[in-house]
Amino acid sequence: MKVIFIKDMKGQGKKGQVKEVSEGYAQNFLLPRGIVRLATEGNMKTLDNQNAAEERRKQEEKAEAEVLAKKLEAEVTELKAKAGEGGRLFGAITSKQIAEALSKKGLKVDKRKIELEEPIRTLGVTQVTVKVHPEVKATLKVQVTEE
Repeated sequence: MKVIFIKDMKGQGKKGQVKEVSEGYAQNFLLPRGIVRLATEGNMKTLDNQNAAEERRKQEEKAEAEVLAKKLEAEVTELKAKAGEGGRLFGAITSKQIAEALSKKGLKVDKRKIELEEPIRTLGVTQVTVKVHPEVKATLKVQVTEE
């Protein structure tokens, strides 16, 4: 019997997958628990429509991420910090501070998406990588000036 999985089931199938299972297993276990739907023509069309909508949504997200990446690369984010001798900062500039500075300019970036190996501890311009989308990365220029 052909069924469409509505939910993930360990060892059997993932959501949206069409599989052949024994009739008794489907009738007595999977269908009563709402894990699967029969693979009728109407249900197959519904599944195709859902997959197409999901694909369109992913493409739109990627396009939005590319636009944001272009804005970030054109931007120079300026942060002020107290510094001592030789351009060393008292403290450091973290990804949280960079995210806050970007949000003041109207660019929403989650601090976890900003890839800093270690906090910025010197004055000057630093190149910072921002992972906007799993497939899209941007390079942001962060300029640290003395307060």
